Amino acid sequence: MKQSLQLRLGQSLTMTPQLQQAIKLLQLSSLELQTEIQQTLETNPLLEQDDNLGEITVIEPEAGKDGAGNVEDLTDFKAPASTISENRAEQQLPDDLEIDARWDQIYDNLPSVSSQASPGIDSRDMFENQAGEEDTLKLHLIWQLDCSHLSPLDHEIGLAIIDSIDDSGYLSQPIADIHEGLVAEHEELEMDEIEAVLHLVQRFDPIGVAAGSPAECMAIQLSQYAPDTPHLPKALVLVDKYLEQLASNDVALLKRRLQASDAELAEIIKLIQTTNPHPGHSISQNHAEYIVPDVYVSKQAGRWRVSINPDNAPRLRVNDQYANLIKRSDNSADNTYLKNHLQEARWFIKSLQSRNETLLRVADAIVERQQAFLDYGEEAMQPMVLRDIAELLEMHESTISRVTTQKYMHTPRGILEFKYFFSSHVGTADGGECSATAIRAIIKKFVAAEKPEKPLSDNKIAILLGEQGINVARRTVAKYREALRIPPSNERKRLF
Repeated sequence: MKQSLQLRLGQSLTMTPQLQQAIKLLQLSSLELQTEIQQTLETNPLLEQDDNLGEITVIEPEAGKDGAGNVEDLTDFKAPASTISENRAEQQLPDDLEIDARWDQIYDNLPSVSSQASPGIDSRDMFENQAGEEDTLKLHLIWQLDCSHLSPLDHEIGLAIIDSIDDSGYLSQPIADIHEGLVAEHEELEMDEIEAVLHLVQRFDPIGVAAGSPAECMAIQLSQYAPDTPHLPKALVLVDKYLEQLASNDVALLKRRLQASDAELAEIIKLIQTTNPHPGHSISQNHAEYIVPDVYVSKQAGRWRVSINPDNAPRLRVNDQYANLIKRSDNSADNTYLKNHLQEARWFIKSLQSRNETLLRVADAIVERQQAFLDYGEEAMQPMVLRDIAELLEMHESTISRVTTQKYMHTPRGILEFKYFFSSHVGTADGGECSATAIRAIIKKFVAAEKPEKPLSDNKIAILLGEQGINVARRTVAKYREALRIPPSNERKRLF
């Protein structure tokens, strides 16, 4: 095989460090962005946070006069900042300070929280979203077990039972397995001792935990009612023997087996519905996590406007003191170190600005296309895909995908992810297009208005949609219905 040299010309895209950093920041969510900024502040001495709130500039473009989503004008928004007239170090605390004195009674001109609040955010308790100690179901049951004054053996049995309870409140293993695990240390332990402690745990709050099945769980809760409760005996029989028939809505069989009339069966079902088949879910293990929007959308002077959220990321600047040290032209290690970090700081600030500009352009284009949704709701949602925004802004689809992932928009109709505004389309009778989001909203409206004793089938919903000019098949309606977590018509049927 003969070796040879060849010369070829070609073009290729080189991913420079600046471009890689810009792409990385673009795809970060607001929480991840704050973490990235904090890490950069800790590692780069030439980068610092600009705490001068009076100099913050908010870019607020008008929504698409030219239809291209371009920024048409930039409005400098001076955020209100409280001026502290006196130096804190020069103020002295009084010797006879009252115990219930407030800070604003000691220091003058303290900046108020409301004056620094972002537009569109209500004043909230600063500790509202602080996660406290996690109160799990297991800890809640152990606390009640410790308060029961049991013997050491019974307390150990109770701990073994509680360890076998899952998040829904059911036993994850049979009683026989729990007995087998305890017999190794307590050879004389009998099964009835475990059952006695089990009955005690089942009466803990929430009532019905440690049950082996939904029927047993609901029966335990029903047994807490007074014996003279109307229809209680038949409710216990229904839960014990005919729970599957109740789930399948077999009313005729239930009436025949329980020997109950329509009115009596309705009362029995109402009594059963007061129980909770998943008692463990009442002890929440999740703390509230509020979504911080990336942009705000509001209607001003009859037009929808988009503005960036300035609180998502702090304003950064180059540290002047360190930057002034870079005056020598030598190649010392210290000077090279400062130069490198100065360049990195400038790149980082520029990448943040580029991220905000791109975010605003994409949000502005989305709002321009979805004004009908903002005015009238989900049924007016227009079909739109990533390619539409990419062609409008002359960007790549991958860039639009990065911008719209885990980014949120605060609108009068709630805080919505950018991805929410993108959906496929279905053809209409007049040759137009209808958004899948709009179709789901119409299906939800049909189901909400249907008669409980005669729910709409998927085929009937497809016919109703066809009457409105939306051509969809029955299987398409079934797919949208399942996406909305709406059960089929036979499970929605209610005779009472």
